[in-house]
Amino acid sequence: MARPLTLLLVRHGQSEWNAAGLMQGQTAHVPLTELGHRQAAGAARELAALRPGAMLSSDLRRAVQTAEHCADATGLSFTTTPALREQGYGVLEGRPSRELWDVVDWTDPHWSAEGGESLAQLHARVGGLLAGLTARPPADVVALVTHGDTIRAAQAVVAGLGPAEMPAVTPHNGTVTRLELPAVPAA
Repeated sequence: MARPLTLLLVRHGQSEWNAAGLMQGQTAHVPLTELGHRQAAGAARELAALRPGAMLSSDLRRAVQTAEHCADATGLSFTTTPALREQGYGVLEGRPSRELWDVVDWTDPHWSAEGGESLAQLHARVGGLLAGLTARPPADVVALVTHGDTIRAAQAVVAGLGPAEMPAVTPHNGTVTRLELPAVPAA
């Protein structure tokens, strides 16, 4: 029997687009604000106390900048992967979020903006990553530096819930969410 796997999901610190109220999605270049760097440093201190043995990060700039704080605090290097990216919002990225409440169908897990990704696609992407980590864990405790919707998808996958049942509450910027994956029988 394999050991259980602990995931420590770190949501990136506040980005310039968070502060401006813009839809980010998978826009790659958005950096952290000064507050975001402080949030990332705080999350990094919390993470270091939890002693992860490996770290992966989304390859989007705001997550990478957060992962750099986490690497400094833990002494770990990290690998980036697009599997930890935020949900893609395609043509809606860069638009004010408040304008999108009447555009986005938040109730349909199969809805996506042109060039974007549905919640069902996000859920499947995150589920694939978690299945791979469970099959070949790089450590007993793994830090994942990522994004709000990605964390919600991971929570749903671990709880055995589908994309229509993802938690409604997004963790705050610069927080650490702990998930426990049960041990799976060795093949």
